[in-house]
Amino acid sequence: MGKAALAGIGLGLATSTLAFGTASVKRNKKVGIIGLDTSHSVAFAKAFNASDAAPDLGGYKVVAAYPHGSKDIKTSVERIPGYIEDVKKLGVEIVDSIASLLDIVDVVLLETNDGRLHLEQALEVFKSGKTVFIDKPIAASLPDAIAIFDAAKKYNVPVFSSSSLRYMENAVAVRNGEIGEVYGADAFSPAKYEATHPDLFWYGIHGVETLYGLMGAGCKTVQRTYTEGADVVVGTWEGGKIGTFRGTRTGKSGYGGRAFGEKGILDMGGYGGYRPLLVEIAKFFDSGKSPISDEETIEIFAFMQAADESKKMNGQAVSLEAVLAKGKREALKIKI
Repeated sequence: MGKAALAGIGLGLATSTLAFGTASVKRNKKVGIIGLDTSHSVAFAKAFNASDAAPDLGGYKVVAAYPHGSKDIKTSVERIPGYIEDVKKLGVEIVDSIASLLDIVDVVLLETNDGRLHLEQALEVFKSGKTVFIDKPIAASLPDAIAIFDAAKKYNVPVFSSSSLRYMENAVAVRNGEIGEVYGADAFSPAKYEATHPDLFWYGIHGVETLYGLMGAGCKTVQRTYTEGADVVVGTWEGGKIGTFRGTRTGKSGYGGRAFGEKGILDMGGYGGYRPLLVEIAKFFDSGKSPISDEETIEIFAFMQAADESKKMNGQAVSLEAVLAKGKREALKIKI
């Protein structure tokens, strides 16, 4: 056998060993969940822990969960006992504190449904140095959202937050340039009320994140009006580009949108589930780099806050820059 053939075999063996070694390392990465008060916790654990989980989920396994969780949102609190049993069946250990969780995991999914608890819980994770994905809403106020990213920088910990709606197949296609430059977009989703959270933060964030997934950051002003059965928020971006969000309040509603670009118009189609987001989370856990900038996520919350301000002002336009500036001033008062 010639030297070239031997070299080829050696290269193949080296590649196989590298691939096997990488897979082994990933399989040893243990995921912890904070909060068993949302269906996301069970769905994510099922996906990561499936015996036939695809390689693009990184080989991560959920090994432990701290169940709490919302304290006073009835619909969330009532889920916890059932979800504890659901994840136990997946081999997940239930622990009695976040500190206990952090002792036995490598990375964290902060899934608590109540955004008011996220800053407090995230700080505990940040201080441990563990990489963390924070589910929507990243916080229940704009200042808290800003403080979370400030704290992540302070403790030098990677953090990523997103709705799964950002990763609808056609939304990704738009971001990848399928219709060229985007001139405008419409997005819609349910916008259920929850008294403990600012209006759009609880559920409207899904549609707002869809809109930002199409338009990107850079909104300048926001106006909000109410039409029969829905709140409509109109954002004006640089160059006069218009993006709208319709949050439906009554009846059954799905998720979706439409983007208008230089090469055509593309409908978002149906919602494709959690898997595309989970693939991004696995990549994030591997790299420690969020696929979305901190600034864009913060702007999403400023957009929703500005929408609330506009509602109070009977639909007058509100400057996003002013809302952000106020949020940053208030965030400075938060101890991190």
